[in-house]
Amino acid sequence: MAGKAAMVFDARNIVGESIIWDDRENSLYWVDIISKTIHTLTPEDGSHRSWDAPEIVTSIGLRRDGGFIVGLEKTITEWTPGRAFEPIATVEPDLPGNRLNEGVVGPDGAFWVGTMQNNINPDGSPKDITQYTGAWHRVSPEGQVRQISKEPVGITNTLIWTDDGRLITADTLENALYIHEREAETDRLVYRKTIQQGFERGLPDGSCPDSEGYFWNCRVVGGHCVARLSPEGEIDRLVELPCSWPTSCTFGGPALDRLYVTSARFTMDDDHLRANPAEGGLFGIDVGVTGRPSNRFG
Repeated sequence: MAGKAAMVFDARNIVGESIIWDDRENSLYWVDIISKTIHTLTPEDGSHRSWDAPEIVTSIGLRRDGGFIVGLEKTITEWTPGRAFEPIATVEPDLPGNRLNEGVVGPDGAFWVGTMQNNINPDGSPKDITQYTGAWHRVSPEGQVRQISKEPVGITNTLIWTDDGRLITADTLENALYIHEREAETDRLVYRKTIQQGFERGLPDGSCPDSEGYFWNCRVVGGHCVARLSPEGEIDRLVELPCSWPTSCTFGGPALDRLYVTSARFTMDDDHLRANPAEGGLFGIDVGVTGRPSNRFG
């Protein structure tokens, strides 16, 4: 059974996202998209550091050779803390109105990323989404970018590889989770089946897998919870959170036995934030199962 969620770090992120566990340092890493910041926290002693990115920073993953793979607004970069961001690929250079969103290192060592119509004005304020222009891409360690999806996506979120080789994704705008068959030679998504749509607790954002073949999905935009689901989309349980916009989750700790969740305070007014100061925080939950190690790029 799950314990009660506790604030681990009062991050006050505008849009905390893409949290991962780095077992090299026993630390968490995540991004705040709109603040253009990468954060790290060591839960054992509470030590925290952050670094500025040159533009909005949308995702982060581990590199096999050390350091990190980082998605910026349109560019995939390699990065080591304290050093420059080194571009290796640009995604959708022909679509200037799009930006990167979700990004996760896959079991194959590639960086799998999604795009969406940019919903952020230059001053960080929200901008309306008017078109479904998002797509899924695979970025190889050599920097080759390949679009792998056919159907247009509103907001790309969630990348979960099932034990039988399929891929689970989300479209936040559609309040939908999908499972895809993949073409073995090209990784193209050749068949998409809806496994859940219209669940009333918020909208689907980021997810992470556990060691029992289930996955945990953050329910953003008023969901106040993280849901554990089977690959068929069946809800096993819900864990309540003291924030209304949970965004991304990962298992951490040396035994990968604690679930960590980032959150956002994007679009929230001052009155709401005064009444709900935990918004944008980082939370930890003992959920009674363990996770899986992060994949590494390269």
